[in-house]
Amino acid sequence: MELLPHDVVEYILERLDAKTLLKFTAVSKQWKSSIIQCRSFQTRQMLHRKQSGKTDVVLVSLYDGSGSNPNIEALRTLVVGSTVSVKIPTSWENKFYQVCNSSCDGLICLYYRYDPSIVVNPTTRWHRTIPPCNYQLEAFDRIRLVSRSPGFGKDKINGTYKPVWLYNSAEVGLKNKSITTCEVFDFTTNAWRYIVPASPYLIYHSQDPVHCDGSLHWFTKGDETNILALDLHTETFQVIPRPPFLHSLLLLIESIICSIHDRLCVSERIWPEQVIWSFDSEDKTWKKIYSIDLKTTPYWRRNNIWRTFTPLSVLGKDKLLFYDGESSDGPLVTLDLKTKYYDIAYKCNFKAYKALCYVPSLISILPYSLRERRRSSEPSVKKSKQRWRGNKTKQCLQPSPERATSNGTTNRPKPRPHSCSTGNTDHC
Repeated sequence: MELLPHDVVEYILERLDAKTLLKFTAVSKQWKSSIIQCRSFQTRQMLHRKQSGKTDVVLVSLYDGSGSNPNIEALRTLVVGSTVSVKIPTSWENKFYQVCNSSCDGLICLYYRYDPSIVVNPTTRWHRTIPPCNYQLEAFDRIRLVSRSPGFGKDKINGTYKPVWLYNSAEVGLKNKSITTCEVFDFTTNAWRYIVPASPYLIYHSQDPVHCDGSLHWFTKGDETNILALDLHTETFQVIPRPPFLHSLLLLIESIICSIHDRLCVSERIWPEQVIWSFDSEDKTWKKIYSIDLKTTPYWRRNNIWRTFTPLSVLGKDKLLFYDGESSDGPLVTLDLKTKYYDIAYKCNFKAYKALCYVPSLISILPYSLRERRRSSEPSVKKSKQRWRGNKTKQCLQPSPERATSNGTTNRPKPRPHSCSTGNTDHC
């Protein structure tokens, strides 16, 4: 590795998985500072993982009504198709959390009632606590029947991450002119702020918001059901074209909004079928992509065939991965579209799990001051060593200090060469 150019080293490293790269940070300080901790490198490594064809799932323990459960595990990760899963130790092991419906760049957002939320990277075990928003502080004691969930997404233009609480104003006792109220967390200021104007439509809270393609999505509540989108860059709301299948609250109860490979999808159950629709953001149309015969329900669901499987991902070309929150045998189910055969993808002892797909990554959300220092800093080179180990050096010209001559003129010597490294992190 010492004789390889810096860009070749990066090319090799970005094709490794995140856990292996974490081990490399203890091997080479240079790799840690100038490569692995560089945001552009982290993004490229994550894209390679997405293209690998592997499907990674994180399981979050939910409250199961037992009060205390000795088998509770805060987080557990696994690769679909593998028999091995990994328990992720956390500092909140004895506490239950809910989890937002979508992950972003390997990050997930945990929340519970009026407690501070936690954004965590299950791969690196990095986490950051978020203070409660005004909705959590003032409204949770008044609302006991309907469980509300925040959204967690990413501004795809400038790359910032944003937790969002959107709720109906009247339902929480707010006497303002706005139909809804929207709060968004700013990681640079470590504080919540309001989005004004908020949504002009009431929100159907029984469905958790879903993030895909830089926007958060909710079902609306009213005489007509729509899908509302919040652009996380412009922070404006808009209604996407009406789905051809949502017309009443009754159908909405049988529908699930989800994201499959970063495409907005809706799964609806109208007996004897479960149909999955996908939204094409380019031509603004809905397309039916899968139709599942519910009469072939697996044996472990025959006593509860009225619950809809939640689609998580597509495995290869012929298999679908579902989350089954009601099964006592396991929360992950696969369906072979050709043979119509169901199989349990993962079996666990603890029933109350929420499952969602994520991409193992090295990404974290740094404080603003630290992020700016990393962008502006350049690696220091010791005078005793004119190049870094493993980096190719080049000769560049640096002028020497000016010297005054006896006749008052300035003597400008020719620039002298010195060695400098091409492996800096000014692109991070």
